[in-house]
Amino acid sequence: MPFKENLLKKMKIDNMAKKVFASIGPSDSGLKIDKETMRSILELSPYKARKERDLELYIQETNTNQKKIIVLDNELPIYNTTIEDVALRKSPTIKEMVNIRNAIKIINDKDVKTSRKEESLKIIQKECIDMIDLSFEKSDLDEIENDGVISLERGYPEGVIESISLFAELLGYTEAPKAFKINHCKLFGALTKKENKEMLLGPIVIYNIMHNTIKLIDESISSVKEFQMKHLHNIATEKEKAVKEGASVIKHLKDEIIKRYL
Repeated sequence: MPFKENLLKKMKIDNMAKKVFASIGPSDSGLKIDKETMRSILELSPYKARKERDLELYIQETNTNQKKIIVLDNELPIYNTTIEDVALRKSPTIKEMVNIRNAIKIINDKDVKTSRKEESLKIIQKECIDMIDLSFEKSDLDEIENDGVISLERGYPEGVIESISLFAELLGYTEAPKAFKINHCKLFGALTKKENKEMLLGPIVIYNIMHNTIKLIDESISSVKEFQMKHLHNIATEKEKAVKEGASVIKHLKDEIIKRYL
């Protein structure tokens, strides 16, 4: 699979994981894990789905009875044991529960449970991404640049945003948080969070969807400094010139990646 498709797949996994993270909470929070999204992640993982009793299991196949097993429920536990043992601990029959040895296993599963909730999700997310070939060459970056430039020339916002998003991912840029949001614009940049809740964003790439324009700010903008935020808004809304504009911004992002990795 070409690099662009692989990187988009990685970004899709990360976005789904964020959605699941937001649905996980303490036992008394009332939050329930987003099973539908978690199921979509697991379909991209090395685990095979299996129904056992009333349990939805995902199993990493081995040549032995002992396996790595995920239970898709509100706890999202990962076990290192047998399928039968997980069934006993998570969905015991009345006959099994009256057995003292079984009762001890049901009450305490720390001997076989290796992780749960957020920790399990991080493990699964990493295992999914580890399956993807994310190596690239300059020609792969040229393709992303060309797609972005052509989309810009044709006024195709989805194509422009995709190219910027791909380069932003490689540079470790994030989509701007709410404090930096500007109507009809997509912003990406290097984000730094300070202890006093101040955020710094920069360098910043601004794509104005309404005007189909791309701008680059090569400095950091503070979320709490009014004159800097005004400067950001002025550039985004065509009231001030940026250091780079148009297709040269896409090329700049590509060149930064080449400097860093190639």
